[in-house]
Amino acid sequence: MLKFIKMTANTKKYLFLSLVVLFTTSIFSQENLNNYLEIAANNNPALKAKFNDYMAAMEKVPQVGTLPDPTFAFGYFIQPVETRVGPQRANFNLMQSFPWFGLLSAKEDVATEMAKAMYEDFENTKSNIFFEVKTAYYNYYFIEKAIEITKENIEILQVFKRLSLVKIEAGNASIVDELRVELELNDLENQLELFLDTKDVLRIKFNNLLNGEAVSEILVPDVLWQEEIPLEQLNMLDEIYTSNHQIKSIEHKLNAFLNQEIVAKKEGLPKFTVGVNYTIVGENPMSTASDNGKDVFLFPSVGVKIPLYRKKYKALIKEAQYRQEAEISRKEDKKNTLSSVYENTYKDFNDGDRRIALNLRQSEIAKKVLDILIVSYSTNSKDFEEVLRIERQLLKYELEHQKALTDKNAAAAFMDYLIGQ
Repeated sequence: MLKFIKMTANTKKYLFLSLVVLFTTSIFSQENLNNYLEIAANNNPALKAKFNDYMAAMEKVPQVGTLPDPTFAFGYFIQPVETRVGPQRANFNLMQSFPWFGLLSAKEDVATEMAKAMYEDFENTKSNIFFEVKTAYYNYYFIEKAIEITKENIEILQVFKRLSLVKIEAGNASIVDELRVELELNDLENQLELFLDTKDVLRIKFNNLLNGEAVSEILVPDVLWQEEIPLEQLNMLDEIYTSNHQIKSIEHKLNAFLNQEIVAKKEGLPKFTVGVNYTIVGENPMSTASDNGKDVFLFPSVGVKIPLYRKKYKALIKEAQYRQEAEISRKEDKKNTLSSVYENTYKDFNDGDRRIALNLRQSEIAKKVLDILIVSYSTNSKDFEEVLRIERQLLKYELEHQKALTDKNAAAAFMDYLIGQ
């Protein structure tokens, strides 16, 4: 018989407050997860290593964009060289080399693009760590719910056991009913121990991602919220191609090798040197010249370095061109891989969404069937095996419902990773 409940003012108020509490709990739980992500961003050692790699690459820019060090030479004449104006006693020479115009800026562009590629590697590592933290968080939520659901089912089986004992004492049931309950209890208690051990492993893994204390407790919600994918399927794939950090890293490397070709061409052009020369001259007592004993200052002296052996520079140009072709092919391969991964993740997301609704419906039906079977067993001692079978199904549906929630959110988290969030 169906029962219709009249919605009184108190009932409406209770439902409203329940929804407010559920919504507030979800918001607070997402804030907890965001806090964990912030801790991971600040503390994770793998992320720190990638950031230091990027900072080191940035320091390469001023190194390659600076003129070569000047050359200073000093010569002392043990046997002074006699000249008309006096003996030359010592000689000072300062030379500065200058590459072809634009070579240093091209080298800076190469180093800058490679540093940008390292930065995208850092961002990709951060996105991957965020995905791992989210997935570990969702899995920890699932194991908490699995423990809770399993304990509730153990309590239900304890009720079944007491009910069967009462009926056995009354001569209305067989001892087989009690033994069947014992079998189910043993399986559930063993499963519970496994869940408890898994919880410890997941807690340690989660805290290692945050580089925190392994004993720290993890705050998870009573009911896990459901993440959604904000864009249409084709738009999401376009966003991945545009925003994925691995593709961005490849693009920066491609730009670096384009500039490397420019560097190779300019390396094959002449280089110039400009210098000054200062000679210390002693006085010649036999000379009456006006510049007698006057030091000699020569400015400027100019030299040209001509790269005659072209094989080396041609090879440098070809090397840069081959590397460009390699990055172009690598980018195309990465896009193909990301497309396949995206389609599979999108399938997992939709599957999780379907399983959430399915297992929720199945749980509700199984609860109704179980209530009916319990009443039937209480009155005529029949269908006890069916009671246990439906109870097992109910446990399965409840666990599958929670697993579907975590799988859907994990798929959404991987989508975030693919688009570089």
